[in-house]
Amino acid sequence: MTPNKLVILVAPTGGNAMDREGAIVPLSPADIAAEAALCREAGASVVHIHARDPVSRQASADPAIFGDIIRRIRSQSDMLIQTTTGIGITGAEVRPGVDERLGLLAIDPPQDLATIPPGSWDIWRPGGSSAYKADATYHNTPAFLRRNIAAIVARGLPWEMEIADTGFLNNALRLAEEGIFDRHSTRFWLDYCMGFGAMPATARHLVFAQEEGRRLFPQARWAVLATDRDQFPMNTLGMAMGCDIVRVGFEDNIYLPDGKPARHNHELVHATAQIARALGREVASVEDAREIFGLA
Repeated sequence: MTPNKLVILVAPTGGNAMDREGAIVPLSPADIAAEAALCREAGASVVHIHARDPVSRQASADPAIFGDIIRRIRSQSDMLIQTTTGIGITGAEVRPGVDERLGLLAIDPPQDLATIPPGSWDIWRPGGSSAYKADATYHNTPAFLRRNIAAIVARGLPWEMEIADTGFLNNALRLAEEGIFDRHSTRFWLDYCMGFGAMPATARHLVFAQEEGRRLFPQARWAVLATDRDQFPMNTLGMAMGCDIVRVGFEDNIYLPDGKPARHNHELVHATAQIARALGREVASVEDAREIFGLA
């Protein structure tokens, strides 16, 4: 395999995103699977999934819905499937508890990839396309992180650390020093989350974060994720810097590189693949992604 092929990861739904400005967010298992298949054709090799309640359309922690989504995706494509750990607000500003979140590691059928932010996170995206409110807080206590990461490692899942602030890197280092995971492992990657309220979406912040991540976790691959109209500029910078993975999708952004809203997620994937190829980056196939994440 050619070194450093680019994995395109798509997050089509999210826990709170809804239709807006002509963008259609897939909410049902059938719609999520159909959109995932189109994203696969456009160049994505990984799909990041959330579940929604069929009546309220709010986030759901129901493992049966997650299982339905996974089965439907696998019936239509060979994409790798990553599950959320945050789930989203499930009603009346309620976020799922620890047991519900850990329960997503026992879905039937199981996911291929997992994710966890190593720190609590105040999400602030005013005025953009997001459904998040300015005061949304994503709680990840040290006790929860120990349990969640240990469970991910025990299941042998490749996993993502969402780095929303450079302090998250030091949180992760402390957990590694406790023996929760091996900091020199190649089974996890660092995803730098730009513009979500902690780490601004600027070149200097991405460069610093990536250099610090490389210093602390020298074997880890790395990814870029940015919100709203910052998504394509930051992802493009990450691609030029040699990142391994970029994430796009209506969970975080609806806007194309020209600033116009996309109607479907696969339009964002197609635009990302075009930019990657223009930069001389080869887009990873699903087979490539399996090798990159150690699933081959």
